[in-house]
Amino acid sequence: MKKQIIFYLLLVLFGASSCGKKVKNLERELALKEEQVEQLEEQIQHMQSTNAGLLDRMADLSIVNKSGAESIQRSLESISQQYSFIQDLTTKIQSKDSLNLALVMNLKRSLANINDEDVQVEVKGGVVYVSISDKLLFRSGSSRITSEAEGVLAKLASVINDHDDLNVLVEGHTDDVPINNSCLEDNWDLSVKRATSVVRKLQEDYYVNPERLTAAGRSEYLPKVPNTSSDGRSSNRRTEIIITPKMDQFFKLLEAPPVAD
Repeated sequence: MKKQIIFYLLLVLFGASSCGKKVKNLERELALKEEQVEQLEEQIQHMQSTNAGLLDRMADLSIVNKSGAESIQRSLESISQQYSFIQDLTTKIQSKDSLNLALVMNLKRSLANINDEDVQVEVKGGVVYVSISDKLLFRSGSSRITSEAEGVLAKLASVINDHDDLNVLVEGHTDDVPINNSCLEDNWDLSVKRATSVVRKLQEDYYVNPERLTAAGRSEYLPKVPNTSSDGRSSNRRTEIIITPKMDQFFKLLEAPPVAD
């Protein structure tokens, strides 16, 4: 009987010990699982944070792309405007060159009976120059226009009046021989007085609109050839009538369309 009681007691103790080990094992497993859960939760939070950052970056990228697309569109529109401007400018320059050619032909036809040494017509820098020698226009040291020159100025004025969209600049030029008398102080004075004499003649006798006229004196400082010989000085004593486009139209022609940022 005592042996049986002892045997049952041993079984109970063994079972209790075995259950205790299982409980401890379960506790360790539970702690491990809880740790794994915490790690998984941390991973989830990190992933959520990363996703939010990616979404923000995607939104920024979308804005950048939209802004970039708008900038490209503006640039393309600007290029198109510039291209149209260049085409238009080229067309107008070609038209202006054609006008100059027609003007030169009209002038040469009108002045065909005048000695080429006395009157020269040419295009320089996109404008028409009519150079008249002083031996035709004036007496030596004088600013009074000769009767022989009046026919030349009349023909010239007729062509000018046919092109009312052009302005006329009259420039007086001298050689480098000094002049000083009771009427003239120096070559500046002579060149200016000769230019104003031509302008006055065009206005008063041949009805060229004075708003289109400008008189200027260049004295001896813009020679055609060196003043080293009598022929050279004779070539430099001249009056040049420069026919130009009206400046407001000229500047308007050069206005470019605004460039996009």
